[in-house]
Amino acid sequence: MIIRLCTAAAIALTVVAVVPHAHADAAPAKRYANCTALNKDYRHGVARPGGRDLVKGKSKPARGYVVNKVAYSKNTHLDRDKDGVACEKK
Repeated sequence: MIIRLCTAAAIALTVVAVVPHAHADAAPAKRYANCTALNKDYRHGVARPGGRDLVKGKSKPARGYVVNKVAYSKNTHLDRDKDGVACEKK
């Protein structure tokens, strides 16, 4: 009985430690008029899950963008190249 209780407590603590928490300073998802406005809240852009910055030539893809499904879905009009990352900046 004690072993089961200890195992259950260990699993519960592991789940609490692993589950990601929302950041209090994260910008609320809203629709932006242009990339300048979006980049004030999301410095390197915002992406949908699975979105990748597509580049041509020798330049490297942008990194550091925030993956946020709701924010991206409200701003798909700002993703001109349709790569899943809106307003990407290096």
